[in-house]
Order: sequence, then C-alpha cells, then structure tokens
Amino acid sequence: MSLLWNSLREAFSLVLSGDPLVLQAAWRSVWISTTAVGLAALFGIPLGILLARKQFPGRGLAVLLARVMMALPTVFVGMVCYALFSRRGPLGPLELLYSPWGIVAGELLLAFPIIVGLTHGAVRSLDPRVGETAFTLGASPLKRGLTYLSEARTGVLLAVLTAFARCVTELGIAMIVGGNLKDRTRTLATATALETGRGEFERGLAMSSLLLLVALIAFFVTTRLSKEG
Repeated sequence: MSLLWNSLREAFSLVLSGDPLVLQAAWRSVWISTTAVGLAALFGIPLGILLARKQFPGRGLAVLLARVMMALPTVFVGMVCYALFSRRGPLGPLELLYSPWGIVAGELLLAFPIIVGLTHGAVRSLDPRVGETAFTLGASPLKRGLTYLSEARTGVLLAVLTAFARCVTELGIAMIVGGNLKDRTRTLATATALETGRGEFERGLAMSSLLLLVALIAFFVTTRLSKEG
C-alpha cells in the first residue's frame, strides 16, 4: 500500500513540475484523439441521421454493421491498419505507419462506428412528429437534417464524447501503428506501458493519472449531459 501511495505522490510531483515527457505525451494524445473524433463526427453524424430517417436497401445491414463495429478490439483495428499502411500494403506509399497521422487514421476507424451507431439511436428515438412537422413546413432535406440534429443534440454529443473517451485511452492502435517512438508517436497510453515495463512505476503512474483525468472529465461531462437530456 505504501508503494502505491508513494508512487501517487511522485506521479503528482511529475505532473505539477511540468515533466516534458509527460506533457508531450499528454498533448499528443489529446490532439490525435480530437482530430480523429472530429473527422469521424464530420462524416458519422450525417450518416447516423440518414440511417435513422431514410428508408433504402441495405439500411438494416448498415446499422447492424455499425453496431457490431462499435465493439471492435483496438488491437484488431491496429493490425488492420498495420496491414494497410505497411510497405507491402495498399496505402504503403502514404507512409502513415509509425506516424501520428497513422494513429489518427486508426482512431478514426475506431470512433466512426461509435458515432454512427449512437447518433442513429438518438435520432431514431425522436418523436416522429419532429420530421413530419419540418416536412409540412416545407423544410429542405438539409434543414430537416439540422432539425433532427438540434432535437437530438444531447445524444449526439454523448456519442462524440464516448468516441473521444475510447480513443484517448486506447493502447492497441497507438502501439501497433505508432510504434511508441519518442518525440513522435508516443501517447499517454503507450508511455504508461513503456515506463511500467522499465520499472519506472512513478512515471508510469503519472501518465496513467493524466489518462484517468481526461477520462473523468469526459465522464462528468457525459453524466451532466445525460441528466440534462
């Protein structure tokens, strides 16, 4: 127990002293996950609304696929990205392997089905009169989509936050695609694994404490929005 307490004290000391390795890994984790989730939201939210409100062949299969992919293991996503980005892979010329943008691409694959699936559920649960009223008033398809988004904004925001929490704490993609390279692709999750493996328990705990802080912020925001909804 004393080991844990002493390690916690050391961890907070590292964070408060502005340890460059800790802060760089934290910043890299945040910008990579924010970029991936932003891109996923840009395409995933319209697709989720479309799946919830439009009837077309294959819609049920698309919804099922999105729900299944919400549970994808990060190690599996990392291996798929590795196969795509390696020299012999179809996207090898882009040189995404062992780069921050490779991790962004992997986390995009992780976040996209989460946002599509949860947005679909949020818009699908709206009162049918919302769409009928907008249609009666002559709203264009774009305006009807914006109306759905406004009415289901709490659920959609929860979808985005859930995707962000999953991305910022994931380890498999960052380790396999990023390679945990110092000053280039090291994130909080991979740094935690590395430092703990080296026996630097305090530094590893500092990294994981920051991850916990980010996850707690996402959790509290999610809980607050859920109550407001």
